[in-house]
Amino acid sequence: MKRDLYIDFAKGLATLSIIFIHTAFWSGQYYISTEIRVLSLVFDVPIFFALSGLTSGNNIEKTFYRLLKLQITYMIFVTFLFFADYFFKVFGLNFFGLSKLQDFYSTFGTKYVPQNISSIPQWQNLGNWYLHQYTNADTFPVVMGSFWYLKVYYILTVFGVLILKFFPRHIWWFVAICLGSTLLFNIFPWFYPTGQVGYVAYYLAVFLIAHQLKNKKIPTKWIPVLYGTLGIALGILFYIFGKEAFYLMNKQKFPPKTGYILWSIFSLITVLIFYNRLKITKDTFINYIGRNAIFFYFAQGISSSLVYFIVVPFKENINWVVLMVIIYLINVTLAISIAFGLKKMDAFGWKILEFLRKKTASKIEAV
Repeated sequence: MKRDLYIDFAKGLATLSIIFIHTAFWSGQYYISTEIRVLSLVFDVPIFFALSGLTSGNNIEKTFYRLLKLQITYMIFVTFLFFADYFFKVFGLNFFGLSKLQDFYSTFGTKYVPQNISSIPQWQNLGNWYLHQYTNADTFPVVMGSFWYLKVYYILTVFGVLILKFFPRHIWWFVAICLGSTLLFNIFPWFYPTGQVGYVAYYLAVFLIAHQLKNKKIPTKWIPVLYGTLGIALGILFYIFGKEAFYLMNKQKFPPKTGYILWSIFSLITVLIFYNRLKITKDTFINYIGRNAIFFYFAQGISSSLVYFIVVPFKENINWVVLMVIIYLINVTLAISIAFGLKKMDAFGWKILEFLRKKTASKIEAV
């Protein structure tokens, strides 16, 4: 089956948008206004769930194998991250001493300054990361701040493939259940559950709706209706809350609630409208980013942490718009470089695992 380059292209653009979001929301907290940061959320992670729905099928074995490969790639990455964070802190502790190192960390803001730095590796942190409990990595705080998506993706993909496999004729019923649950949680916020339930309820609906549009095209007559309805809903939101609506959208991303959901629907409508309309015939670097989105997603967590050190010295001396553009371009460049390195590291890690598999297999056969 011929690869749909539109999916790769959309994933690539979404990945570049994520880098901008993390440029604006992390290091950008020092110099970018809330309104601009909220505008960056227009093209956010819901796009990835929609694109996943457009490409997913009901093959449980294939899906679980893909998730297993992703888990191993993730474990290789966080192992590297663990030692990078550890050696950075230990080197700094030995070279500068605790007080100087804490001054260095204060670049991130007080909440990222480690109070105690041990010369002994905190192995429990690595174990927690393997099991998707995202305790902070002091040197690279944006990495763990990005990983909420990964846990939700695992849960949603398992539920999604089971629904597609065993209830193919009742998918819209599950969409109704997910949207009904999301509506219930928003009307009666005291019922909103903790953990990942709220995330999965909304994003599973996005996934299933997108799947139902697989190989189809949204009718042209529905385009103004969709955008018009969304415009009215956002108009009502701003009429009720005024400028505070911007703060509402920011606060309601984790977990997704009314403000953020309405804000994110614009990008979902746009991506689904262009699906099967915008024909991408030439392979580009943006497509490459889309095909390797997971490595760029990991990489941007590191690069978005590193740009803190550039922002703090210059935020008072450079116009914020110019600084934002400069930092974003640096962030993208760093993310691309790091992603290439992570891809090679991942390939090397898989070679080691394959070597160990062959060694253990030969010993078992000998027995």
